Amino acid sequence: MNLAQSSLGQVVHVTALSIPTDLAQRLAALGLRLGSQVTVLRRGWLGGPLHLRVGGTEVMLRRDAAQGIEVQALALEIITATELNPTIEISVEAAA
Repeated sequence: MNLAQSSLGQVVHVTALSIPTDLAQRLAALGLRLGSQVTVLRRGWLGGPLHLRVGGTEVMLRRDAAQGIEVQALALEIITATELNPTIEISVEAAA
């Protein structure tokens, strides 16, 4: 499975990189390299970028680049809206 096929909230382990060397070097500087654990936080509309968490770093990655990163699923986590964006306040009011 490649990174672009990963589900929202899924934690994956990077097993292979089939991307250009310059991109691999930039991603490695951000912590995304072989053996890294990656969490898919958001998926852009209409084939847009993926929002990923790699360690303590959050990265936006084009879907075509994500297709060149082979991964293995580790777990499926349930991520709440406040975990995705801590500034979101959710309130529920009772209907009168």
